[in-house]
Amino acid sequence: MTDHTALPTPLTDLAPAPTPPSDHFLMFAIGPKLDFAARLRALDESARISVICRPEHLARITESGNYRRVVAVRQDGPMDEVLALARAVHALEPVTRITTFWEHDQDRAAAVGAALGVATHLPETVSLVQDKHAMRERLRAAGVEDTAAGRAYGEADLLAFGESAGYPFIVKPTAGTASFGVTLVHSPQEAAEAYGRATGDFPGITRLGVLAEQYHEGPQYSVEAFSEAGEHVVVAVTRKYSDPENMVELGHVLPAPLESADREAIGSHVARVLDALGVEFGPTHTEIVLTDEGPKIIETHLRVGGDDIFNLVKDAVGVDMLDFQTRQTFGEKVLPDIRAILESDREPRCEAIWYTAPKAHGTFVGPADADAVTRNPDIAVLLTPGSELTGHGSFARIARARASAPTAAAALEKARSTVNALSFLFTVSSDEPGTV
Repeated sequence: MTDHTALPTPLTDLAPAPTPPSDHFLMFAIGPKLDFAARLRALDESARISVICRPEHLARITESGNYRRVVAVRQDGPMDEVLALARAVHALEPVTRITTFWEHDQDRAAAVGAALGVATHLPETVSLVQDKHAMRERLRAAGVEDTAAGRAYGEADLLAFGESAGYPFIVKPTAGTASFGVTLVHSPQEAAEAYGRATGDFPGITRLGVLAEQYHEGPQYSVEAFSEAGEHVVVAVTRKYSDPENMVELGHVLPAPLESADREAIGSHVARVLDALGVEFGPTHTEIVLTDEGPKIIETHLRVGGDDIFNLVKDAVGVDMLDFQTRQTFGEKVLPDIRAILESDREPRCEAIWYTAPKAHGTFVGPADADAVTRNPDIAVLLTPGSELTGHGSFARIARARASAPTAAAALEKARSTVNALSFLFTVSSDEPGTV
């Protein structure tokens, strides 16, 4: 008689294999107006998401995240506190991936990644990118650039820098964004005001001091790139237009009209910069000046370009950089797909954006013709009624207009003429309404 108990169990009788647990994302900061949690859930609705952010970002929390937990730590909270809270989250549910889609708190994400053994940007890379003086020193040591730069601790340091490097030169916060506190200094008489502006209070920016650096003449560009395993692909080059006094960016158009040799030189230089800073993955937005001696870097960022540049890129060349960043966050290899899009046959299309940024002080009332603004989807008013105009920084811009055309020149002219035709009301100190 056969002993059936000794036979292998039929496969049909086996219990189904357990479903592997979904990824647990620890997200740092909540970017403005963009629901990054929704992007993660669109790829995997079972993804678990915890957040460590600043208290002022709590208003950006959306239900689409269905967050496991949200921890708020003030901007000046010590890193030890952030690490302790991250370890507590990790003890409750092991963190498998760390992500930050925007600039704020990238240093926290990197420190936590190193502490938990979860891949993200190296702390040194984040530090070099966020500290512009440290970036200059690294690029000089790596033989990439030798732009003169130095920290300033008072007006006397700026005067000394002007004597050694010459005028004009740039003064700006060592850490910062959105053109806050940036001044082009033409003479010793302007040094005191420039130092005061660079040491002012700016939203979301940690004070790291003041930087004086050599001014490079030439057209400005930004390189929207994507990296993977230390390999960098240029997705688009953007032509940038800035106010010559305060460096506030007034307009962008892409793809930039460039000779192939200049485009290659810009792309190669940015790749050397990213290599020197240790950038291994993700989107980057690198601003440069194309001088007679070749490209010179202004600064770089571990994120997509702001000022709606990431949307210009998507519409002009077909690459949704935030979508690819999300996919890469899940561990996907994305450079092959990015290259396939860039190499595909697409009808030429240029995208432009132009801003109105009056050098005015007062309280913003609104557009003179609100209906005309509402009817045009290419126009966006950036300030809310009651906002104070300061005349400084990117957030002093009132409105912008977008435009598409087959050529860069046509797209720029369309965007510029649209926004320049608008009128806005504001009140000044006399409480009398005026228009700009």
